Amino acid sequence: MSLSDPAQHPQRLTLYSRPGCHLCDEMKAIVAQVALRTNVALEEVNIEGDANLEDRYGLEVPVLMIDGRKAAKYRVTKRELEEKLRRRPSHEDQ
Repeated sequence: MSLSDPAQHPQRLTLYSRPGCHLCDEMKAIVAQVALRTNVALEEVNIEGDANLEDRYGLEVPVLMIDGRKAAKYRVTKRELEEKLRRRPSHEDQ
């Protein structure tokens, strides 16, 4: 899979974070850089105010999911994220 193959369905990235979290800001910047060059659909989710999400991710934010599977927490580099995206099958392959 090419990271920028427009024929592929976009991979879904979900970033769970909260305001005022410096690690969240760092991960958002990395994900945004990679998203500019790849075929992904990015959703950012603020966990504050949602008791279920707070219970699930409160101590782990930021948490990055790729197609519904946890791919990273706390930190990820551009290289690591690009590799994770290459290894994930597209929606058509699943």
